[in-house]
Amino acid sequence: MAGELNLSNLKPAQRKKDAKRVGRGLGSGKGRYSGRGIKGQKSRAGSHKMRGGFEGGQMPLYMRVGKLRGNTSKDAMPVGPFRTKTYHVNLRDLEARFDEGAEVTPEALVEKGLIRNTRFDVKVLGGGELTKKLTITVHRASATARERIEAAGGSLSLLRDADEPKKRRRKAKAKGTDAEAAPELGEPAGDEVASEGEG
Repeated sequence: MAGELNLSNLKPAQRKKDAKRVGRGLGSGKGRYSGRGIKGQKSRAGSHKMRGGFEGGQMPLYMRVGKLRGNTSKDAMPVGPFRTKTYHVNLRDLEARFDEGAEVTPEALVEKGLIRNTRFDVKVLGGGELTKKLTITVHRASATARERIEAAGGSLSLLRDADEPKKRRRKAKAKGTDAEAAPELGEPAGDEVASEGEG
C-alpha cells in the first residue's frame, strides 16, 4: 500500500455519475424541454411510475376479457376457497420404487420421493404395468389402476369415499283426487252435521 489512508487521500473506486438534472433552462445543456418533448403525459414528472397493466386510462385487457362466475364458485377452479389439488401416481412408479408385498401409503410415497407431502389427496392412475403384490391405501384410484392392482394379487383401500353421482330431483306428478276429499271451507264435516241433527 502506497501510504496510510486518511481523509485527504480517500476517493471512490469508480467516479460517480452525476444525475440528470432536468428543467434547468436553456443553459443546462439539456435543451428547452429536457429531452422530454412537448406536452403529453410522458413529459410530466412521475409519468414513468405507472403500475403494470396501465393503458393510459383505456379499459385494460384484464377487464375486457371474459371471466368465470366469481372466485367462490366451483366453476372458477382453481381459484378461490374451492381450490383442489391431487397428487397423481402411476403404477409404473410403484413398480419401480416398492418391493414385493410392501404397503403403499401417502407417508411411504413421501419417503420414496413420489409426492412432496401429505397435505393433498393421492390418486393412483393406471399408467404402466404392475407385477408386484402391493397393499395400497390412498385417497382415490382410477378403474384401470384398481383392475391391474387386483390382477397382480394386491389390494386397494380408499381413504375417501368415491364420489357418488348427483341424483336429479324430479318433480312429483300431480296425484288424482283422494276418495275422501277434505270438506270445503265453511262446510261442516259429516259428524258435525249428524250431531246437530240429533240435538
